[in-house]
Amino acid sequence: MSLPAVILVGGQGTRLRPLTERTRKDMLPVVDRPQLAYTFEHLRRHGVRRGIVSCGYLPTQIEERFGNAYGDLALEYRVEDEPLGTGGGIAFAAQGLEDTFFALNGDSLREADLDALLAFHRERRALATILLTPVADPSRYGLVRLEPDGRVASFLEKPRPQEIDTNLINAGLYVLEPQVLELVPAGRAVSIEREVFPALSERGAVYGLALPGYWLDVGTPASYLQAHRDVLERAFRTDVGDLLGSDFTYVDPTAVVHPDARLVPPVYVGPGAVLEGGVRAGSVAAIGAGARLAPRAVVESAVVGARAQVGADTHVEGSILGEGARVGDGARIAGLAVVGPDAVVGAGNELDHGVRVGAGQEIPDRALAFA
Repeated sequence: MSLPAVILVGGQGTRLRPLTERTRKDMLPVVDRPQLAYTFEHLRRHGVRRGIVSCGYLPTQIEERFGNAYGDLALEYRVEDEPLGTGGGIAFAAQGLEDTFFALNGDSLREADLDALLAFHRERRALATILLTPVADPSRYGLVRLEPDGRVASFLEKPRPQEIDTNLINAGLYVLEPQVLELVPAGRAVSIEREVFPALSERGAVYGLALPGYWLDVGTPASYLQAHRDVLERAFRTDVGDLLGSDFTYVDPTAVVHPDARLVPPVYVGPGAVLEGGVRAGSVAAIGAGARLAPRAVVESAVVGARAQVGADTHVEGSILGEGARVGDGARIAGLAVVGPDAVVGAGNELDHGVRVGAGQEIPDRALAFA
């Protein structure tokens, strides 16, 4: 497939703070690579060879990490001087494109058959086709109502319970014709979802298609943990899943795992990580590069960021430790607690109930406890 792809990566990820205090949302690591890498992998698997990244907030983080290519996916960067919205961002990045192209949000994880989506788009001679996904609670998003032929009948934002008559929502990936860009006013922020698509719907020129696959909006600590779980459990196809193999376990050759440490699948142990005697990692544990787990530490349903340190007899359960975080001996980190990058949690502390420790903050020994 020779279609180019415009990739929107403008979000600041405020709901994921403190993890995003120093790192873009789409550059947060998921298992062993930035979240954005999974978007690039998906595009590559479907033959996309040109990606145009439209970004504003901390743009250099992406270019410094990926450069001008991700494998055989060539990358270009268009940096917005001010936020342009989804419609404005697409139009800004797509300048010069003269044929059909993909446009997508880069801060979600997804797997879908892009060839099937493109074929549907061309069969319907659509100006725009929206990839749709079913969700359990569509009230959190906006509904997309379809005619029998797939034409979009209407959009409904934040529906009341009695208005919900479909569970299909916009999955943030589109096939677009360049004529769509003519509907994007210059000089202001424009939403493609709330301004451009409704205008196209009135003309009967926008379609929607639900395909089997996977979709996750990674926007909160809970969904960030879920992303790790889904990658580790191979809920959708990823390069990391290929590494994990049929036993759902990967230990980098440079990691050091004590013979008395226990790995419970699914589990990923990154480069240079050290797991000392009596450690239990898993199930559902991602141990970042250079992290160290001291004797008898337990990490379960949790993420330990690169270079983070977990003290002896410390339990980390259902929680997240950012890069370079340090937790002292005998601590308990649970209940979707988040310890920010380079934060220090002293020995004997108990963090629970979604408490968040800011980047670089320090909590003295035995200062916090939850009943």
